[in-house]
This record gives sequence, C-alpha cells and structure tokens, in this order.
Amino acid sequence: MKIALPTHQNQIDSHFGHCEYFTVFSVDDSKKIISQETIASPEGCGCKSNIAFILADMGVTVMLAGNMGDGAVNVLNNAGIEVLRGCSGDVKEVATAWLNGTLVDSGESCHAHDHECSH
Repeated sequence: MKIALPTHQNQIDSHFGHCEYFTVFSVDDSKKIISQETIASPEGCGCKSNIAFILADMGVTVMLAGNMGDGAVNVLNNAGIEVLRGCSGDVKEVATAWLNGTLVDSGESCHAHDHECSH
C-alpha cells in the first residue's frame, strides 16, 4: 500500500493544490512504513493537474491532506485514491497515526478555492 501526503518542509501542507511536493510512504502488510519518497508537485491547481493519476500509477491508494476543494477530492477519488482531510503536522507522524486508526476525515472542503477547481 502507498500513502501520499501534500508536504511543505516535512509538514502537511494545508493547501493541497500548492504544496511543495508529495511525500509517498510505502507500507507493508503489517502496517509498517518500509520506504519514503518525494514526488514533485505540479504547477497550479492540484485538481487540474495530472498528479492524481501519477500517484495512482505509483500505487497510491490514500491521500492524507490538510484542506482541499471538492474538485480535488473528486479527481483523486476518480483515480482510486481515498482522501482524508483535516490532517496537520509532521508527515511521518500523520501517516503513522492513520495506520494506527487514530485519524478521521474532517469532512471539511476548502470552499474558498472551489472556484479555482470546480469542473
């Protein structure tokens, strides 16, 4: 399994579409992180880029994010990536918390940016 997190200086970036890069953790069957890599973030709005399909092609099935608009959530979901919003802090700690079952989706969309990402 692979988990992606929008990242800025090793912290969850609160704005998915403008993050510095994505941290991707590979996880084994015992829910242990076995490797980490970074993927460059595309220019512009995340939901209008092909990042969802790049991540999906890498085997990413979960996105742990801060905030993002409904357009980005839909694009990621359509690529087979489950989205969990409302995350913050160190990316490895967030991924570990999710693996331990202690994170839940905030259900909050970034409404201020819906106009940029609506389809």
